[in-house]
Amino acid sequence: MLAGRIRTALLCAVGVAAFFAAPVRAAEVKHYSLGYDQPHTTGYGVGADLFAAKLAELSKGTMAIDQFPGAQLGQEPQMLQKIRTGDIDFIFSSSANAATVSPEAGVLSIHYLFTSEDQLVRAIADPRLAAALREMFDATVKDAHFLVPLTLGLRDLYGKKEIHSIADVKNLKIRVQATPTEDAMFPAYGAQTVHMPFGSVYTSLQTGVVDMAENGINVYDTNKHYEVAPIMSMTEHEANNNLLWISGKLWDSLTAEQKGWVEAAATEVATKEPAQAIALEHKSRVKLEKLGVKFVGDVDKSGFIAAAKPLQDKIASDLGPHATKILEICRSVQ
Repeated sequence: MLAGRIRTALLCAVGVAAFFAAPVRAAEVKHYSLGYDQPHTTGYGVGADLFAAKLAELSKGTMAIDQFPGAQLGQEPQMLQKIRTGDIDFIFSSSANAATVSPEAGVLSIHYLFTSEDQLVRAIADPRLAAALREMFDATVKDAHFLVPLTLGLRDLYGKKEIHSIADVKNLKIRVQATPTEDAMFPAYGAQTVHMPFGSVYTSLQTGVVDMAENGINVYDTNKHYEVAPIMSMTEHEANNNLLWISGKLWDSLTAEQKGWVEAAATEVATKEPAQAIALEHKSRVKLEKLGVKFVGDVDKSGFIAAAKPLQDKIASDLGPHATKILEICRSVQ
């Protein structure tokens, strides 16, 4: 009889323990993929690390980010498709590539919208910009949810030729991001635009398919484009703006608390990544100068600006009301 009571008590104790252990099991770590097409040593890696660390902190380790840099999950156009089918949980994309799914995103590719690195950093961290972008993407993109903007700095021209003024780009074939904005801006300088996947740029510069390409210093460095295009001219014509996305499928599956963690972690990216990405730009320049890369710092931008300014309002207006609003927000940041 006593043995039976002891056995019953033990079974009850096990049951109670199992009951209280259930919440622990429910809080097991879940892993989420984050894809981007640049190496981890770029501003994308900075943003990914910030996002992952903050999300782990807020969720007490229950939400873990697995990073897939270097286009392991596809080039950005492919990842923009996969994020909407739920095959990837999070991605970084350029605003230019996002224009393939929301054309008004092309507003962030307008040239000479940002006049300095400091202004760019302030604009990306401005909550008005994130809110306006979210309003635009909520209205135009299905099955993916925009979180925050980030940046990789300003874009410059690079090739085998020095660019000192607008006259130097006349008739040059320049690889650009495939957006109507780029196709309006560069021809205004007298250049010819060429579209191709980012992964083809190195070989195209090497073989002469294109005369020049354009990107940030750190991207130019980490992808070793300086090996085939050893001159970078500091035109600073455009911001290398980027976006953090979450799949709509994942977003809809999260609790209100989890959504709050994701949004707070994303805000960490918007506020801290820009300055750190700019620092990477400066670090890469120092490294490349030591390797013998020529930086043309005395570019006369006045001709480029004179050609670009009249197009800014027209491009934004043609894109739509969201683009016009975003243009004005960026201009208002000093």
